[in-house]
Amino acid sequence: MSLRIEDYALIGDTQTAALVGSNGSIDWLCLPRFDSGACFAALLGDSGNGYWSMAPAGEHRLLGRRYRPDTLVLETEFECAEGTVRVTDCMPVRDEHPDLVRRVECLRGRVRMRSEAVVRPDYGGIIPWTRKHDRRLHYVAGPDTLYLDSDVEFDLGDHATPRAEFTVAEGERADFRLAWVAPRAPAPRSVDVGEAISRTAGWWSEWAAHCDYDGEYRGQVVRSLITLKALTYSLSGGTVAAPTTSLPEKPGGVRNWDYRYCWIRDATFTLLALLNSGYEVEAAHWREWVLRAVAGEPSQMRIMYGIEGERHLPEVELDWLPGYAGSRPVRTGNKASRHWQLDVYGELMDALHQARNRGIPPEQSVWKLQRALMGYLEEHWRDPDHGIWEVRGGPRQFTHSKVMAWTAADRAVKAIEEFGLDGPADRWRRLRQEIFEDVCENGFDRRRGAFTQYYGSAAADASLLLLPTVGFLPADDERMLGTVEAIREELEHDGLLQRYRMGGDAPEVDALPPGEGAFLPCSFWLADNLIMQGRVEEGRKLFEKLLSLCNDVGLLSEEFDASSGLLVGNYPQALSHIALVNTAIHLHRMPGPVEQRASSGRSGS
Repeated sequence: MSLRIEDYALIGDTQTAALVGSNGSIDWLCLPRFDSGACFAALLGDSGNGYWSMAPAGEHRLLGRRYRPDTLVLETEFECAEGTVRVTDCMPVRDEHPDLVRRVECLRGRVRMRSEAVVRPDYGGIIPWTRKHDRRLHYVAGPDTLYLDSDVEFDLGDHATPRAEFTVAEGERADFRLAWVAPRAPAPRSVDVGEAISRTAGWWSEWAAHCDYDGEYRGQVVRSLITLKALTYSLSGGTVAAPTTSLPEKPGGVRNWDYRYCWIRDATFTLLALLNSGYEVEAAHWREWVLRAVAGEPSQMRIMYGIEGERHLPEVELDWLPGYAGSRPVRTGNKASRHWQLDVYGELMDALHQARNRGIPPEQSVWKLQRALMGYLEEHWRDPDHGIWEVRGGPRQFTHSKVMAWTAADRAVKAIEEFGLDGPADRWRRLRQEIFEDVCENGFDRRRGAFTQYYGSAAADASLLLLPTVGFLPADDERMLGTVEAIREELEHDGLLQRYRMGGDAPEVDALPPGEGAFLPCSFWLADNLIMQGRVEEGRKLFEKLLSLCNDVGLLSEEFDASSGLLVGNYPQALSHIALVNTAIHLHRMPGPVEQRASSGRSGS
């Protein structure tokens, strides 16, 4: 059984990432990219699926762990009767190939340590050939070649479990370095682990220093921005939703999805979080990734893409892995990539509009793309879709999706009105008004005084909290006040929100067994609505409750299970940290990112 999700910390090199447990074990690492096969997959199975442990050999306890300030260099301290040791872990921002370095330092006494380096390529499915050359281990399996260099001897008596036991006395240290190289590439040169750690810490500190948020939540904001940077594939600019797959939304359940891809849904939120924190370069790279990914016919646009813009993400079940807490199936790929989702057209149009507003120079081809998207949307905005939550039931007329079609039309009109671009402004104004009236007529329950999940239903949906944030209606409009109250009445549990109601007499929209935790981004969106309504202290209280759910090193997953008090879902979750940044800035200054986005559309309502 793996540790609790919140017991893991993240390290990464902006091309892939690892999860390091509070017990010193690295239980998840995909090489060489986020979406590659994992060579350590104990997170989704057991020790036979690969891990790299590092801890005192005898009875011991965790003394504490932390990141070095404003870095992604992790320090974990253990205490035992014989003394105290610190394990430092990081992944240097790569030059030639991915590296993971570890340093063990004795701070007090004399401590016997144990390390086991169980490499299992292809998501824990292959036992590699393992050879030993002096203090270097060489692992080979198909396309995967890894080298482990260390200051100590590993015993290969059991070739499946290379093991080392060694002693460090006060002031002594032992260094380790794991490297992946491409097939047929030469073996890596040795490195100075101490220099690699210092260089990595300096790189992250320099990057974090560009954050220009100086409010009371700066520590949490910087940690979230570092996490977002770590989840961004530096070669393309795409940000993965999470570095993991198949961490369950409910332990033992089947809602286990692969999140190692990039969602168009997150485009505007990501862009605004970066722009409002001082990271214009990253925002521009993200926009360029979006443009490359969606290039082509508007009818072929996807809701998610691979980290280089790949469109084919076939969903496969890994039947040899028992899953985290027995949650099966374990999946790679994501079938939802084939869904048609209306809201992504609005997200893309809005992201490009926000980039223009902030002076990111547009390419000449961008407006041509936007005009093509609008031509497609004019013909198809009335079509049912799978909605923002990518439900696996049949398509429906989701209210949020229609509002995002309105957003696309609104931003197209604004491009003409505010930037002088050429286009059929009158026609798009009529389209904008037609969609607005359609939503208010068919997506609003007059009896309840609230917008509903889809046309003809009475169900609440937390995505409707985004209506004022795109400027469809002011947050204090009577219809939005009623919507927020309906969402809280139906979806709020212990102060946090679920996405929509499941089970019982709830409408069957997703064709899956019920069961998930509170969806943390939705709860941040509720805080944003409260702030926009003028209920600032109530919004702040909710925001601080959400901050309290971060683990000891400041990380959030996708969801929170109030019954167990544990984080659930893929981890760490980019959208949760994006929402944290945007709400923190919203509380600190006006207009913040949420208000900026909302004000973009108000004159079109």
